[in-house]
Amino acid sequence: MMAFEEFRSKCIDIFAKNDFLPTPADEQIKKLYELTNIMLEVNKSMNLTAITEENAVILKHYADSVSIASEIPEGASLIDVGCGAGFPTLPLAIFRPDIKITALDGTAKRIDYVRSTAAKLGLSNVTAVAARAEEYSRIAEFREGFDIATARAVASLPVLCEICLPFVKVGGKFIAMKASQGLSEAETSKNAANTCGGSIVEIKELSLIGDGDPEKRVVITISKKSRTPDKYPRHYSQISKKPL
Repeated sequence: MMAFEEFRSKCIDIFAKNDFLPTPADEQIKKLYELTNIMLEVNKSMNLTAITEENAVILKHYADSVSIASEIPEGASLIDVGCGAGFPTLPLAIFRPDIKITALDGTAKRIDYVRSTAAKLGLSNVTAVAARAEEYSRIAEFREGFDIATARAVASLPVLCEICLPFVKVGGKFIAMKASQGLSEAETSKNAANTCGGSIVEIKELSLIGDGDPEKRVVITISKKSRTPDKYPRHYSQISKKPL
């Protein structure tokens, strides 16, 4: 693990190269450094990430996660569906302490990691839940209970529309974080979005700039226009076999 001052310098450099990112304060950089140490240590015994080089972690995990920070309203409630190793949950919680984040994943070990890491970082705005999304969204308290839903590198967009939109309040939005294939997925997702009460309102292409070739990203924003019909989401086997 690189020394803190080197990490700090690299963080400032990468965030400055990407003008859509916020300028990180020293306290935020300290938390990212601590997060990196925790993640790389746990990764030795648990498969959290294949990205372990610090510069790549800053760009591909942290900058990527924070790229949607400006899309989230002040004080919003957000559910991160399929949070995995805590991205975008943990970086977003560091940069947006005003928002309340529910990190949701079906793998209990990963949720235990996210929960304990949030506690170590002093992130009181994170709640971590081990549950299947298509079951959790049928609980009355959480169905259409969030201002924002987000998902990063989880499934194809037609599948995600059916899984994520039931969580979103009418007037809220689902923000899908995709690599370059997001452009083609957006074209095939209009029916799924509409069926579940949503409408694609913005497709934003980003280039994450580090030391090497730019990392292409696509952020797709789906506005929740009307309530999701009660029959959605279906069981995951049905969703994946026959997307809307």
